[in-house]
Formats: sequence, C-alpha cells, structure tokens
Amino acid sequence: MKIVIDEDKCVGAGQCVLATAEVFDQRDEDGIVVLLDPVPPESQRAPVEEAAARCPALAIEVLP
Repeated sequence: MKIVIDEDKCVGAGQCVLATAEVFDQRDEDGIVVLLDPVPPESQRAPVEEAAARCPALAIEVLP
C-alpha cells in the first residue's frame, strides 16, 4: 500500500490523525497533514483507509 497526499486539498480537519496517528500528523503552523509513513505496513491498511474515508477534503489517496 502507498499513500498519496494532496496538500493543496487538505483543510486541516485532523480526522486522519484521529484515525491513525502512526501514519499521519499535522503541521503546527497551519494544520496541513504530514505523512509520517508513505508506505505503511499492511497491518495499517484498515485505519489508513478509515483516515482516507474520514477526510472531508478527500486529500488522501490509498494506492495498492
């Protein structure tokens, strides 16, 4: 699995961090998502997909 973030779409809602703080964080200055692990282990798939689904701006794409 690979994660792609579109920072231009991100609105800083933080739903991704709530879903899986091991993979996502936010910049202090503006709340934009920070990808901590662009290729997380398969064991993180469910929370990563949950994070993508929760994103109100659809800024997270999960690739196979």
